[in-house]
Amino acid sequence: MISLKRYLDSARIRLDEPQEDRSQEPYSALLSAYRSALVEIGECGANACPDLASELKRGLARFDEDLGDHPSVSAINLTKEGVRDLLQGWGDKTAIYYQQKAGEVKDLLLVMARAAESLGQKDSLHTQQLDSLTAQLETIAQLQDVTRIRASVDESARQLRSSAARMAAESKAVIDHLRVEVLTYQAKLEKAEYAASCDALTGLGSRLWVEARLQQRIEFGNPFCILMIDVHGFRGVNHEFGNLVGDLIVKEFARELRSSCRFSDLVARWAGDRFLVVIDCKAADATAQIARLQSWICGPYQVPGRSGHVSVRLSTAIGLAEFREGDNLHEILERADVALSTEREQARSRMTA
Repeated sequence: MISLKRYLDSARIRLDEPQEDRSQEPYSALLSAYRSALVEIGECGANACPDLASELKRGLARFDEDLGDHPSVSAINLTKEGVRDLLQGWGDKTAIYYQQKAGEVKDLLLVMARAAESLGQKDSLHTQQLDSLTAQLETIAQLQDVTRIRASVDESARQLRSSAARMAAESKAVIDHLRVEVLTYQAKLEKAEYAASCDALTGLGSRLWVEARLQQRIEFGNPFCILMIDVHGFRGVNHEFGNLVGDLIVKEFARELRSSCRFSDLVARWAGDRFLVVIDCKAADATAQIARLQSWICGPYQVPGRSGHVSVRLSTAIGLAEFREGDNLHEILERADVALSTEREQARSRMTA
């Protein structure tokens, strides 16, 4: 009995002693890596756009503080959503900022072009004046009164004519060079504007581009519908086959989506595996288009992988929103997003039924 009591007492002491919880080590490492990633995102943002970096860094720092020392899973998920929204909003503001800067540079170049044109006109005027003076001197030189004066004036006329020709040639060379420079910068600006309007991966319209076109349609008040398309299966492709294969699948899907739409339809990549199609019609006509779209873009896609071709079957959910008088951009996009969520839920219900 005494031995049993000693055993129980020693066991109780061991239980009361603090135990090293090794299960927390991976969690702590992951949390530290996540915090470091937030800091690095802020630094990369500062390199990309220093003028707007402070807003991004403040937002990321706030999320880091909200996590605390021992965040719950729900807190981490909330932070994930918040960081995504912050980066998306900051990216849109940065794109607008650089578009404004491009506009300022374009205005400056136009001023330079006008100045160059004015300089050319002035040089031409000076050349004409010098030519007129030369002609007058040549007339004087034809007088037979004094031979020496005639020779001197004749020489002056030749010098003036030579100077005028040289001035015209030099001015023309400067103006031509300036015009070439302006044309070069104009081409670069047009290239930058085109890049901002296109999605880099798919070549479809960018989110900023389609938002601007939607705003124009809202201002005109003409009927149109938004089809918000969510593609099922992209994330699984990236996880199983890698991001390169995933990018190829996205490109192929975008190509099929563009091919299935009319020339007048606006087609854009909204974000990740979500796309947007804008159709200038009423809801009834747009609904008929949905069935045709799904029959075209849903199905197997085959792209080259590391060890042969990879075949993936993709399906979609499509949310429809029709423009209503008085709508703003946020309202119609919100309705399209709600319709898409409803369609996804209905698709899940059909699969489990």
